[in-house]
Amino acid sequence: MAGVRENHPYMERRAFATARKLWPEVEVVCASAPLSLGDYVEEIGDAGLVIDMMVRDLQRVMEYPKLGFAVEQDVPGPVGEAYKSLVASGFDSRLIQS
Repeated sequence: MAGVRENHPYMERRAFATARKLWPEVEVVCASAPLSLGDYVEEIGDAGLVIDMMVRDLQRVMEYPKLGFAVEQDVPGPVGEAYKSLVASGFDSRLIQS
């Protein structure tokens, strides 16, 4: 992945939730460079890896509050269902294993 920028827009929610947990008095704003999903996948060069990374971060958005690492965030039903479908389809290589 030589030459790949450190731009991970899918990490914004996890970064937000972690910062809010650590510094509840601070107004947290997360942002990343504007980049379409297609351009991001092209930049990384591996669509499966991008999906695995997105699934990983969504799992952490859902699980880290239970572990005390982050504030809880609402995960809409369709997002939760998409997560389950992607995990069932094999996008689980970066998940926290219980």
